[in-house]
Amino acid sequence: MNDMGLAGHSQGQLRRVAATDRPRIAFTLDGALLEALEGDTILTAILTNSRYLRRFEFNGEPRAGFCLMGACQDCWVRQSDGMALRACTTLIESGMTLLTRGADGG
Repeated sequence: MNDMGLAGHSQGQLRRVAATDRPRIAFTLDGALLEALEGDTILTAILTNSRYLRRFEFNGEPRAGFCLMGACQDCWVRQSDGMALRACTTLIESGMTLLTRGADGG
């Protein structure tokens, strides 16, 4: 288990109770290979695998998104190429490589 608490779905902040029949897709988060379901947002994909989305840039506290609709700017993550994405409004894609450490520029 790493810093994010990524040890499988049982460790996630969110627990999936419906729509479980969608195809599974793989993605990488901070070096860990994980699974999501097709049609999940990045936020859902991360929080079904982890206790939090990222660490707050000012004090290191865990963050899990806030407004869940793209307005608060609290859910930024980066792709491996540096492109910033709002996790709550961007759909996860198979093969994505996402970074949460330093996603805020810090």
